[in-house]
Amino acid sequence: MLKPKEHFHGSDLEKIEEIYHIKKEEITSFSANVNPLGISPLMKDKLAQNIDVVTSYPDREYTALRKAIASYVNADYESILVGNGATELISLFIGLHHPKKAVLIAPTYSEYEREITLSGGICEFHFLKEEDQFTLHLDQLKTQLAQNADLLIICNPNNPTSTALSSEMMTEILSYCKEHQIFVVVDETYVEFSDDMEHITSVPLTKQFDNLVVLRGISKFFASPGLRLGYSICGNQELLSYIKKEKNPWTINSLASLAGEVMFSDSDYIKKTKELISSERKLACERLSTMKNVTYFEPKANFILCKIVREDMTASDLFDHCIRKGLMIRDCVTFEGLSPYYFRFCLMSPEKNKALLDTIESVLGS
Repeated sequence: MLKPKEHFHGSDLEKIEEIYHIKKEEITSFSANVNPLGISPLMKDKLAQNIDVVTSYPDREYTALRKAIASYVNADYESILVGNGATELISLFIGLHHPKKAVLIAPTYSEYEREITLSGGICEFHFLKEEDQFTLHLDQLKTQLAQNADLLIICNPNNPTSTALSSEMMTEILSYCKEHQIFVVVDETYVEFSDDMEHITSVPLTKQFDNLVVLRGISKFFASPGLRLGYSICGNQELLSYIKKEKNPWTINSLASLAGEVMFSDSDYIKKTKELISSERKLACERLSTMKNVTYFEPKANFILCKIVREDMTASDLFDHCIRKGLMIRDCVTFEGLSPYYFRFCLMSPEKNKALLDTIESVLGS
């Protein structure tokens, strides 16, 4: 039987297999937030035809890869820095900045706090509130930043709330932070899943603000967490030059580099992904709105944050019911600021989404 205080990440399938005696191949992970279409077909074919690239070192500057990314995000390739997953870049920027006091928008991804602590800094959370539908109040954030903060990290769209800040609000935040010498890291891991991505992304703002870096990766939208490829966009050339001198060379292997040169140009795959997520997000929200014992928060990303409104059942209980059917949701109690009644699930295939929603409804009551 599952220990009451044990909680699982989307990558913990082996641990679940051991505890529940369910083969990991039979588990559908609604926790990992990965594109249900799998990897880009164009990339798959290219890698299969060029497996011999592993016999040589990649270009130390990753010029072709950076140009492919630049074309995809509509930025100058000189503003692109690549790394071994977005996690390496988070660590790199935080480590080089050595923040004394960072403000994190919470609840959010835990890796930010870990890296700040490792670098010797302290974290202060700016909590988004349920009664505000987890939207940010700018005046309250400014008041908090004024208390000697030197770093602000924003996940946009945010994990796990799936809410997002507009580029207009981000402009106001960046202006305030620049005036007060606060560096800003914006993690856009999930922005490509948004219907209104052009109104959310901060990439164009890197040309205007030198106190900004935007981080992205290929783990979620391009369903390639094993390739460990992340990238950043930053208009501060002085900072980038310093980082390139300090950064270890060849942190991206030849296969990942080649994959990145190809996947960003797979327009058919990108279009199909956006259409599938948009359609399934709408259908899932419509279905959730008919359930009386659960509420959801309007999502912008490929996952939905929900709250159980029955006092006699927690997200851990719901997890237990779902996993026994091979459906893995995310119990959100480990996120700062969320109670044991919150859970999150990402959007998979139409059939899998229906199976999960049917299970949620049967467990919680219609």
